[in-house]
Amino acid sequence: MAVPKQKKGRGATHTRRSANSKLDMPARSTCPQCGAVKLPHRVCPSCGYYKGREVIVTE
Repeated sequence: MAVPKQKKGRGATHTRRSANSKLDMPARSTCPQCGAVKLPHRVCPSCGYYKGREVIVTE
């Protein structure tokens, strides 16, 4: 059975483990009413519209 000659360093271990811990940017979409950037499937915070109808009254 193959056995490593030396112990792997702490840096090599952390580099290998940290490769999978990167965060992705959240998805963004534009509001069809006002054109503001918003999260998909959410009410637009600037105009209050969702799916073509006003859900929240905003000034």
